[in-house]
Amino acid sequence: MKHILLLVTAVVLLGVPPRVPAGPKEDVAAATQAWVAAYDSRDPAQITALYVPEAVFMCTTAKTVSASPDAIAEYFKDAGKRPNARVTLGEQHIRVYGDVAINTGDYTFSDVRDGQNVATPARYTFVYRYRDGKWWIVDHHSSRVGAVMRNAQFLGVCSA
Repeated sequence: MKHILLLVTAVVLLGVPPRVPAGPKEDVAAATQAWVAAYDSRDPAQITALYVPEAVFMCTTAKTVSASPDAIAEYFKDAGKRPNARVTLGEQHIRVYGDVAINTGDYTFSDVRDGQNVATPARYTFVYRYRDGKWWIVDHHSSRVGAVMRNAQFLGVCSA
């Protein structure tokens, strides 16, 4: 009986990978993934709960900067009206400077419009601040890739 107990214990211990504590970069990546999950939930309250009260949001489709909780909530208020809208993260570049972190990368928004799947590539920058044991969004900038490229080509920048 002792041998069976030792064998079972050994199998369990060897079969379970050791738990490695996450570092700040992994925590910031998880905070960004939490934003994706909130966006995909289509629940405005879940999305806006990730921003600090003094956050600034320069959004992809708005003409103004959202610089208050009410303005950010206003931007996301109709999220539930687009139940198929989703976002997928692409490349991420995470830098951590003490209690401030920046995640810059790209994501693709997808939706169904007029029965057709539509994908909109965009770039983002999330700036986070670590407060009360959590990474909170303090600044979020998002811009469509197509609009950026058109403007860059018009200005003679980044042209092929």
